[in-house]
Amino acid sequence: MSLKHHRMQLPREVIVGEGTIERVAEVSKRLGFTNSALIIAGSKTYEVAGKTVKSLLEEEGLKVDVFLVDAATVENVRAAEEKIKSLKPQIVFGVGGGTKIDVAKLSSAHQEIPFISVPTTASHDGISSPLSSIKGFEKPYSVMAQSPLAIIADTDIIMKSPWRFTISGCGDVISKLTAVKDWKLAHEEKNEYYGSYAASLALMSAKLVMQNVELIKPDNEEGLRVLIEALISCGVSMSIAGSSRPCSGSEHLFSHALDIINRNHALHGEQ
Repeated sequence: MSLKHHRMQLPREVIVGEGTIERVAEVSKRLGFTNSALIIAGSKTYEVAGKTVKSLLEEEGLKVDVFLVDAATVENVRAAEEKIKSLKPQIVFGVGGGTKIDVAKLSSAHQEIPFISVPTTASHDGISSPLSSIKGFEKPYSVMAQSPLAIIADTDIIMKSPWRFTISGCGDVISKLTAVKDWKLAHEEKNEYYGSYAASLALMSAKLVMQNVELIKPDNEEGLRVLIEALISCGVSMSIAGSSRPCSGSEHLFSHALDIINRNHALHGEQ
């Protein structure tokens, strides 16, 4: 990567805390989206949070459509793109866990429409990263999409998700310790671009989670907030680096291998 031209795409708004979903219309209006929106969610995450997002936006006069997906596959991304083409929304909301947000992220990027991330779990850094992990190829494939224009993480909603998802999020953050080492090795051995700031941000996030491990437990909002902020910082580090390097190294290759050997074996962060 040439240091002469290094584009960083970062979120403009990040809101984390109790009841933050109630501010979705306010954020949309402040960012200039007052006419139309498309919500991409799963059937469960639509009930958990998507329905509320739709209602709040409609109260402010937006025309809101909904597109439900069940997985982050090539077929679902293409179908979402067709929906965006036909509806021409001003903004796309990705409401759900990693897979639903990945579909929203990539389909909106392909159609050059901004998107807002509304996570319902804290299972991995895809809630804020510019990359999407897509299935449907011979192996799991990560592709550069776009960073969310805003992230609205409601801890009341996320706290109700299965505890297993939160554990997965911790695993994903801690994996940055090996990812950064692999990135530095690639720089030393292959002269690959290495960004100290992006690497430091990813490492800081991992260390923060480990230092606060006693707080991260069921029904502890403070601990959940620590994890969510760490996951968001990891996503930002990838935006700064312009690649997944600060957050994805050999440990992610092992995880992808497990996906190929035994699909749906475990959550991303667990592996």
